[in-house]
Amino acid sequence: MEAIKARREAAALVFVVFLLGVLLGGVGNHLWGSRVWGNQGGRPGPPASREQVLADFTRELELTPDQEKQLGSILDDSRSKFRTLDRSLDPQRMQIRDQSRAQMRALLTPEQQPKFDAFLQRQDSHRRGERGR
Repeated sequence: MEAIKARREAAALVFVVFLLGVLLGGVGNHLWGSRVWGNQGGRPGPPASREQVLADFTRELELTPDQEKQLGSILDDSRSKFRTLDRSLDPQRMQIRDQSRAQMRALLTPEQQPKFDAFLQRQDSHRRGERGR
């Protein structure tokens, strides 16, 4: 009877140690990722909204209402310029993408090519959906 009790206690202790290891590993990974990559898990997040950027600057720098208003104008102007720049680069991006896809397609067998085309259609559809948000 005593041996069974000792085994149960040992199994419970092993389970608790394992569980603590998993929990501490997860927390450590989260903290390490936040510290090293600046976000959760090292994955890039969505770009900060204008309001979030403005709020961060206002809080960190203790901006006056007038400075906040001027900073908002600067942010609006720079975002507009970035959008214009992105649009002007779109034709070059498309050309590079089309060339790369043609090279990839040339590597494939005739049986693989329809699958590749379907895959690209799904990717493009997904990308258009992401951009539309």
